[in-house]
Amino acid sequence: MAFQVSPGVQVSEIDLTNVVPAVSSTTGAFAGQFKWGPVDEVKTVSDSKGLIDEFFSPANTDAGAEDFYSAEAFLKYGSSLRVVRISNMCYSANAAGAATSLLKNDAEYESTYKGGTQSGTVGVWVSRYAGSLGNSLKVSMCASANAYYNDSVTTVGGAEAIGQTTISVAASNVFNVRDQIKFQGDTTFYRVVSKPDATSITIEALNQPAGTGLVVAQSNGNNIDRYWEFHDLFDKAPGISAGQSAVSGAADEVHVVVVDEDGSVSGTPQSVLETHGFLSLASDSKDASGRSNYYKNVIARDSQWVWWSGHDSNVIASSTVDRTHLESVSSAFLRPALPLNSSLSGGSDGRSPTAGQKYGAWDTHFADGDTVDISFLICGSTRTDNGSGVDQDILADHNTIVNQGILLAESRKDCMFICSPRKASIVDVSSESTQVANVKADFANVTSSSYAVLDSGWVYQYDRFNDKYCWVPGNGHTAGIMARSDLLRDPWFSPAGFSRGQYLGITKLAFNPKQASRDDLYRARINPIVTFPGQGTVLFGDKTALTTPSAFDRINVRRLFIVLEKAIAAAAQAQLFEFNDAFTRAQFRSAVEPFLRDVKNRRGLVDFSVICDETNNTDTVIDRNEFVCSIFVKPARSINFIQLNFVAARSGVEFSEIYSAV
Repeated sequence: MAFQVSPGVQVSEIDLTNVVPAVSSTTGAFAGQFKWGPVDEVKTVSDSKGLIDEFFSPANTDAGAEDFYSAEAFLKYGSSLRVVRISNMCYSANAAGAATSLLKNDAEYESTYKGGTQSGTVGVWVSRYAGSLGNSLKVSMCASANAYYNDSVTTVGGAEAIGQTTISVAASNVFNVRDQIKFQGDTTFYRVVSKPDATSITIEALNQPAGTGLVVAQSNGNNIDRYWEFHDLFDKAPGISAGQSAVSGAADEVHVVVVDEDGSVSGTPQSVLETHGFLSLASDSKDASGRSNYYKNVIARDSQWVWWSGHDSNVIASSTVDRTHLESVSSAFLRPALPLNSSLSGGSDGRSPTAGQKYGAWDTHFADGDTVDISFLICGSTRTDNGSGVDQDILADHNTIVNQGILLAESRKDCMFICSPRKASIVDVSSESTQVANVKADFANVTSSSYAVLDSGWVYQYDRFNDKYCWVPGNGHTAGIMARSDLLRDPWFSPAGFSRGQYLGITKLAFNPKQASRDDLYRARINPIVTFPGQGTVLFGDKTALTTPSAFDRINVRRLFIVLEKAIAAAAQAQLFEFNDAFTRAQFRSAVEPFLRDVKNRRGLVDFSVICDETNNTDTVIDRNEFVCSIFVKPARSINFIQLNFVAARSGVEFSEIYSAV
C-alpha cells in the first residue's frame, strides 16, 4: 500500500487472468512479378478479387501466369496473403513518354514526385504504378469555362452537304481531337476525329454508326459550338469554389478525367475510369467534409490510376510555391481555352526478377518476425532473368532461391517455406523416370530443414484472363492446403491425404508419379502430388525437408511446435520485468498448462509437462535476471503406413488362440 498521511481506503487491482493468446497460423507471403500495383510494398489481400484489385490480371506470358496464379492458388484455400511486387526493368507510363522512369509506390511519390520536381522528366502526369497497362491511360483536364464549352468558337467555311466527314472551318486550332461540336440551329452532336490541316476538321456523328458524317447539311458561315468531350460527366463548367468566393478569390476550379484510351484496362477503348470534379487550385481549399480539395492532394489521395507530377507553363506559373487564397489564382494558373489532354506512354512490364531480387524481396519485407506475421513463405516460380532480357530456368538459380527461402524460415522459426521443382524438370518431359531423376536433382542440394516443404508438381490450369491454359508451380496450392487444414482442424493435423489434401481447380499434372516413383521421391524428402482416378488430386506426403530421422521430419509436428512456441512466447512477454519468484512462476504455469491441456484435448499432444520452479530457476539464474520454463511435450504422429492383416481361421478355433500368430 502506498504511504498515506491520514486514514483512508486505497483500492488496487492485481490481474491474475493471464492466458496464452491465440496466434495466427494461416497467413501466406509471396513476392513476384505482376502487371500492375505498387513495387516494393507489402499489400495484404484476402481473395482473388483483392489480388486483381491490387495487382491486376496476369500478363499474357508464362512468367506472368506463373506468379499471378501461384499467389491466387493460395487464396483458393486461405484468406490472408501478403504480396510484394518485384520490379526488374519495369517502368511507369508518363505524359513525357520517358522510357526509363519508375515511380515505385506511395512513399516514393511523397519523397520524390510530390513537389513537381520530376515534371521535366515525366511531364504533367505519371501512371499510378509501373507497367505497360499505363500506356492505355489518358488524362483530360478542363480548367476554364471556355474549355468546358465555347459557343461561336468558329464558322463553317462554305456549304457542307449531308454525309461529309471533313468540313472547312475558320481555324482548326480551336479544337481538340475528340471534342464534341454542335452546329447552331441543329441538335446533332458530332465528335472531332482529326485535324487534317489548319482550316479543316474530320468529324463523325455521335450515337450513329461509326464514321457517319453530317446528318444535316450546313450553310456557309454557320457557327459551331465546341464542347469538352467529357462535359456531360459534370453538371456545370469549372468556376469559382465556395472557399475562394468567400475571400474574393479568382476562379480556381478544374475538372480531371482519367480515360482508358486503348481499352487495355477495361476492355473498351475510351472508357472513363474515374472523374475528379470541381477541384481547386488553392492549396488551402477544403471540400464540404473538411478534406483538402487542392487538386494535387485530391489526385494523390483518390486516384487509382495516375499521379500529378507537374504542369507546364500554360497551366502553372514557374513558381513552385503552393498557392493560397491570398494569391491571385488567375495569375498563377493561366486558364487555357482548350482542355489539356495527356496520353501516357513509356510504361513497360519488365522481365522476370533475378535470383537476388527474388530473395532480396523476401529478406526486405518478410524476414522480421517481430513486425511481419506470416505462416507460409510461398516460393512461386524460380524462373529468373539472365540479364539480357531472356528468361531462364536453371538449376543454380533455383538452388539459390530455395536455399535462401529456407534460410529465412529457419531464421524466423515461425513459418514454413514451400517450393516446387523447376518447370523444365517435368513439363514436356515424356519419361516418368527422367522426371523423377530431374525432381530429385532439383532438390539434391537443398538445405536440410524442418521449416521447408518440397512438393513434386506443376499443375495445368485455365488462364481465364488470357483464354488459354498455363502451367503453374504447385507450391501456392500446397501452402493453401496447409492453411486450409488449420481452418478445418488445427495446425498439428497433417495436410496430406484425401481428407484435407485435395487440390482445387487443376486440369492435370505435369508429373503424376506412380507408386515406385512416389517411393523414390519420398526417400528424397519430396512430397508427391498425385491424381487418383475418381478421387481427385491430392498431396500424398507430409514430410519436411529434414534429412535426419526425427519427429520434425513431419509437417504436422513442425507446425505443432511453431504454434506452441509462438503462442507461449507471446504469453511469456507479460513476465518481462516482473520478479522471478514463486508467485510469478506459478502464474506463468497457470497460463501455459491449460493451453497445453487444450491442445492435448484437440489431439495435438499425447502428453506434456511444464517445469517452472526453483529447480530450473536457481539463484544463479535469478541473479542473471533470467527466467526459465521447460516445456516437455510428446507430439501426436500422423499415419503414413497402414498394414491390414487378414487371417483365415479354421472352424472351432477361438480367435484369441491365434492372435499371436499375426
